[in-house]
Amino acid sequence: MGDLFVGLISGTSMDGADAAIAQFDDDGGLSTLACDTFPYPADLRARLLDAIAPGARLTLHEIGCLDIEVGRHFAHAAQSLLAQARLAPGAIAAIGSHGQTLRHHPYPPAPYTMQIGCGATIAALTGVTTVADFRRIDVACGGQGAPLVPPFHAACLASPDADRVVVNIGGIANISLLQAGAKTASLGFDSGPGNCLMDEWTTRHRGAAFDADGAWAATGTVREDLLAVLLADPYFAEPVPKSTGRELFNSAFLARALARLSTPPDAADVQATLCQLTVETIARDIESCTAGSMSTVYVCGGGASNGELMKRLSARLAPRGVASTGTLGVDASFVEALAFAWYAKRRLDNLPTLLTTASPQRELVLGVVHLSCTQSGLL
Repeated sequence: MGDLFVGLISGTSMDGADAAIAQFDDDGGLSTLACDTFPYPADLRARLLDAIAPGARLTLHEIGCLDIEVGRHFAHAAQSLLAQARLAPGAIAAIGSHGQTLRHHPYPPAPYTMQIGCGATIAALTGVTTVADFRRIDVACGGQGAPLVPPFHAACLASPDADRVVVNIGGIANISLLQAGAKTASLGFDSGPGNCLMDEWTTRHRGAAFDADGAWAATGTVREDLLAVLLADPYFAEPVPKSTGRELFNSAFLARALARLSTPPDAADVQATLCQLTVETIARDIESCTAGSMSTVYVCGGGASNGELMKRLSARLAPRGVASTGTLGVDASFVEALAFAWYAKRRLDNLPTLLTTASPQRELVLGVVHLSCTQSGLL
């Protein structure tokens, strides 16, 4: 029997906490014992979205309260998943919590990345050692702080005899290049928007949190003039490795692009164009970085459940194959949660990870350990 770890994350879609219980054997093999998503209460999600809106100004008190409330929600997610799996907290070696990103700005003169979801609160409420704050040490050492999933992709999704690409399509999309037989990712970076712009546009015009299966996008026609304006953003021409977030790709970004069009587009056409933007930026980056050597692209994150997005990505990348990571035995919806369970184990084992967030790549031990109140001798 290997150690059991819980992984927790809320990504840039800000819809709730994804939670997974992972078991690691002595050879590094991974088994998923349970996984589930625990949506944020509507009021908390609304306040989080307001906190990252363009021009938002939060007080220290508001940031502090959100930090605790997200931590409590994450603790609830861990406790609920343990109950589903009929496991006691004592069966878990540690919880790895990514938290919720409020702001990501890894640029001079004062680079930083900010995740909330108090790790001490999670440890206190669950009674389980909690590892949190994974990104800031990388930024402090000159890295981008994101994406952190490529090393996990290499550990759990690489093939001994075939090159692979793994694309995580959450609010932001990131790409991992995995060479055959390699133990680490050769490259990993954020390509640009994943679901975030489509989600915002859907909420504005349809009153839904997301475009289920891409059904609305499928009714529209891509506006090539809008797509050209969107693709002209300087981020897409930046050298890799690079990272981004909703600080750039948000409603203001889209509004500026729409303002440049001579003819206002239909709302469904905008949605179709945003879907194509995600497809095109992912495909261009894969083509520029792989030189045709990687034949199969595996997709995880919420984008893997968007049928229209997957259909377009398959067509754009042909003759490369496109499939969900579920075909490799790893649930596409919970790859990131599993990644932070993996990082928690590495932190407890004091193992460094070769990150792809800077050039040249560097090894770092990630995460801050919070002992529970009992373990700290307070109870």
